[in-house]
Order: sequence, then C-alpha cells, then structure tokens
Amino acid sequence: MEPSPRLTVRGLLDEPLMAGARVVAGESDLDRALTWVLPLGEVVGRYDDLAAVAVYVRPDTLAANMQAVSAISARGAAALVVDGALPAALGALPPGLPVVELDLPVGFAALNRLLAERSLSQEVHVMRYSVHVHSTLAGLLHRGAGLDLLIKEVSSLAQHPAVALDTRGQPVAHHGMDPAGIIEFTARLYEALAGAPASIARSHHDTRVVEVTDGGATWTCTASTIRLGKRFEGWVVVLAPEPVPGPHDLAQHAVVTEQATAIIGSEMLRQRSVDEAEERARGDFVQALVHGRFSSRHDMQTRAEYHDIDLTSTFAVFVAPGYGENPAGGVGEPGGGLLRLARYAASVLPHPAVRSYVTVIDDVLVVVRSLRYREPRDVEAEIDEYAEAVAEDLSRRRGRPVPVAHGAPAGGADQVRESYRQARVALGIAQRMDMSGSVAYHDLRGYGVLELVAETDRSRRFVGDVLGPLRPGSDLYDTLVAYLEAGGNVNAAARELNVHRNTMLSKLDRISRSMGIDVRTPENQFTAWLAVRLDLLDRLHASVEHEINYR
Repeated sequence: MEPSPRLTVRGLLDEPLMAGARVVAGESDLDRALTWVLPLGEVVGRYDDLAAVAVYVRPDTLAANMQAVSAISARGAAALVVDGALPAALGALPPGLPVVELDLPVGFAALNRLLAERSLSQEVHVMRYSVHVHSTLAGLLHRGAGLDLLIKEVSSLAQHPAVALDTRGQPVAHHGMDPAGIIEFTARLYEALAGAPASIARSHHDTRVVEVTDGGATWTCTASTIRLGKRFEGWVVVLAPEPVPGPHDLAQHAVVTEQATAIIGSEMLRQRSVDEAEERARGDFVQALVHGRFSSRHDMQTRAEYHDIDLTSTFAVFVAPGYGENPAGGVGEPGGGLLRLARYAASVLPHPAVRSYVTVIDDVLVVVRSLRYREPRDVEAEIDEYAEAVAEDLSRRRGRPVPVAHGAPAGGADQVRESYRQARVALGIAQRMDMSGSVAYHDLRGYGVLELVAETDRSRRFVGDVLGPLRPGSDLYDTLVAYLEAGGNVNAAARELNVHRNTMLSKLDRISRSMGIDVRTPENQFTAWLAVRLDLLDRLHASVEHEINYR
C-alpha cells in the first residue's frame, strides 16, 4: 500500500463535476497541490497564505473584483474557479494564476464537497500507509533488530537507498550506498539539509527535500528530523537517483522517513545508552590505570582484556580542564556531559592503528592514547600534534583558549600512572600561567628542577619564611604573582590587575612589610619567585597524590 498522490488543479479538472471546464489562463501551473476551496468574499481583505487553496467566484462579481484577484494571486492561490462563463469585458488576468471557467454553474457547496471528499480520501490513504510503515518498523525494533536492519527496511519500503545521520551529520547506518564514498556524500548532504527550509508541510514533522550532486549524478534526498522530546538527534533520509521523482514518489518517501524517525531514534537512544554504560565501565578501568590501583597484575590484565586494551602498547596521557561550565547542549553537566566532551577529544585525528580511552576525573578530561611511532623524535611530534589538535577543538567548543597537558610517553601500563602525574602537574602550571595549546611536562624545565625539592620540609620552611602571612587566593598574594610575572614592571602589573599605578605601589609596600623584604629589588624578586613556584608545585603534588590515593 502506498500513499495516493495529492489532488492538484489538473486532477480537479478530471472530476465529472468539472466536465466541460476550460482553462483560460495559467495552463502551465496546473500541477499545484489543491486541498480546499474558499469563496472570494471570504479571502478578500485578509493577508494569510493561500497555498493549496482554490478561490471560487461567480461571474457577475468577478469584473468588479479584479484588484482582489491580483491580490489572491500574490498570496499564492492555487487557482481561480469561475462558476460560469467569464464576462465579455474583463481586464487582464494576473500572470501565473490558473483560471478555470465552468461550462455550467455547479455552485460553491458542490465544489466544496468534492474537494473535502478528495482531501479526506487522501488523508485516509496516507494514514493507512503510515500505519503500515510504522507497524513494519516497530515489529523489527521489538524483535531486536539494530540500526542496520531498520535502515535496510526503510530502503526496502521506499525502494531507494536510505541513510540515518547523527546530530553531526555522520552516518550511523546506511543501505544501498557505496561504503567507500558514504562519508564524503553525507557531509555534502548534511550541509544541504542544514541550509534548507522545510519542504513538505505537515503539522508535526520537519521534512525537507534537497538535491545533492555526487560524481556527476544528482540525488533527490527526502529527509525527516529525528527528535526525542525536544532534542534533535539526526535525520532519516531516502535517496532517489536521477531522474527526479514525481509528486507520488516524494509523498511516499516523506511518509516512510517520517514514520521511521521515532523507531530509529528509539534504537539510537538505546544504543547510546549501551555505549555510554560500556564507556563508563571503560572509564572506571582508565581511572584505575592512571591511578595505578589494581588488586593484582592478574586483575589489571583481566580487565584490560575485557575492554580490549593492549597493555603492552606505548601510551601518552593527555589532560585538559573541563571548567565545570554548562554551555549549550549540556556539555558541562557532571559525568555524561564532560564524558561526551572527552569522547569528542578522543575522536580528534583518528587513525586505524591508534586507540583512545577516555575518562573524567573531577572536572578534568583524561585521554589515554596509544602511539603509532617508536622513535623518540617521531613520538614527540605525534604527541604534540594530537595535543594541539585537541586544544584547538576544545577551544572552539568552549569559546576560550584551552591547555592540553601531557607527560612523558608511557612504555606499557606500569608507566601510565607517572605519565598522568606529570600531565596533571603540567596542567596545573599551565592554568596558573594562562598557557594554552599543547603543554609538555618536559618543556617546563625550570619547574622540573624545582620539583625535586618542592615536597621537602626544607622547601616548605623556605616558602613559609619568604611568603610569611601571604596565602594563595588572597589579594596581596595575587598582586605579588602578577608583579613577578610582569618582570617587576609596576605599570604592566597594574594594567594586568586593572588598578592605578599608585594603588599598585601601595600594595607592593604592604607586601614588602608582610614579607619583611623589599620585593622591588631584583634579588628579592628572585627569592619571591622561587617561593611562589615551590609553593605551587607543593600544592599541585598534594592535590594529585590525594586524588590518586584516596579516590
């Protein structure tokens, strides 16, 4: 069963009631859709759209209302039906408006009843076909068919290739298309759909018809949006090759895609739930891996085999801040939102030989990625290239510069914990210094030397003696840090803090009194710089060790 074609002006002329009717103008526009008829007196003086509406007028009132006829033509009326012979002295008819002259008057009631019966018959046909399509796809869904089988059935119902796209235009299932060119084709399809208005008017569906050229061939694509609640989830698309399908085929494709959206959307949601559950389990393993927390080597090996992770690979650990914000789309929501953001990061620069494993620890995104190369120079270039790409992607999504820190490559699972610790320390330094892009632990050479003594009692006594009552987060502490980072330039520090120069000088006097040294001399600036860096490293180490040992 297929939906019958919609009634058109041409189809109306084939009805017995219209026997003897003559087209006096607009014969090239007779394929316009027709839904109902309204008398001229009812539409005059209004401004609503008259698409698919025929306007009925009696000959004796037509001559006096030629201006109104031009107005209804401008409003998109499907046709003007004159109930009898046109007046002899009649002005010029508006171009593009089909004008039908009846041989014998039939009256408005009879014409209105005819269109109502035809419209009702059409809706019944569409409803029956819609129920058939929906029940067929729902039966497959209830029997456990996946996305591939559902799209195959959509293709069979439409008798043309079909594809399902996710929110980013990536194909999640397809049938009847060349797998080698599907990514390139769907990219063009998604671009065309994004800029196209709704083409088929229905009260509860967003269905669009666009043309996409592929290798010299043109495809007519009928697409309906997948919406679960108010959330957009993607598209179901039927692809018809040349020649361009007629109104009957387009109507059929629209019904198939519209009925498929709920079924395929439900399966996409179910599959996503399964994937996210597996991702959370894998994320728990990744957390245990970066924290080095397994009951035994056998426990680690067993869990790695379950998640298909080769522990003998060479890994790099990348960390980036989540910032805990909640931009459009819920990215900053605890757990799920940040995990989706981490998965986006892991999908950057894909390669068949590379595997990425993600998790979220507090508000930090963690990606453990296997490496292709073995030579140190190649490994360093590969790590830096990926970190820069992830930083660029996250910065675009966040609308602000984002650092992506990484430690030394980990030769096997046993070294992942140390690589993660280095990456977290590098991230803390990068955030404190407002760095962005790729941040390598080994490039922070000055901090690397200080790290050797940062956690000793002697270092802590030195920090306490130099900084005295100044504590991180206080106004005077932040002023000191800004002054030191400006190289002792009072004016630059004042601009950075957005304060007057005299205010800056006053604060430096208060800082000097609190520390018991004049911070405006070069020697004391170096001493203060050393104390601030040691304090930062000590706090970073304490934070990372607390996370690793007590999470």
